[in-house]
Amino acid sequence: MTSRLSRLAVALVATAGATLGVTVANPAPASAAMTICYNTSQAGSYAGIANQAASIWNNATVNLTLSANCGSNLRIYQITGGGSYAQRTSLGNGRVYIDTQQAAQYSPLRIMTHEIGHILGLPDNYNGNCSLLMSGGSAGTSCTNPYPSTAEANRVSNLFAGTFSATDRSADIFRDSWPSVLTPVS
Repeated sequence: MTSRLSRLAVALVATAGATLGVTVANPAPASAAMTICYNTSQAGSYAGIANQAASIWNNATVNLTLSANCGSNLRIYQITGGGSYAQRTSLGNGRVYIDTQQAAQYSPLRIMTHEIGHILGLPDNYNGNCSLLMSGGSAGTSCTNPYPSTAEANRVSNLFAGTFSATDRSADIFRDSWPSVLTPVS
């Protein structure tokens, strides 16, 4: 009975639309976005920042959705010492390590969004330009921009649409995006 009513409702809407001169087109099915499940169980105090970074990437890209704690494509860890870095095992999969010492000097949200960018297929760009997320720490401690540029976001969208090929080696480790922890001069 329910399917019969649904068919009747669709027929009535189509008839009313035709009578009023409205054309109703069937939209093309939306392309299925890839979901990257990230796990913050080891992120410590950076779990909330990981959620903010995921939201930034979700708003900047298409063909991709980062979703919290639904699996472990991406694991996020809080560490102390050794520097923040990412280890991509394949496009959309890997681990991000956020160093508490660096996050005390640089914007933790910029660090997190940058390191997730590596997991999403972006390389470092050490040009010091704060408007480019992948310039990392080369933009200095005053740079707090956590947003990918349009070009960076488009590259990630295209990688996940399959229109670009990621140079996806078995394991890429992205270190040294952030200069060493500053030591006070005596």
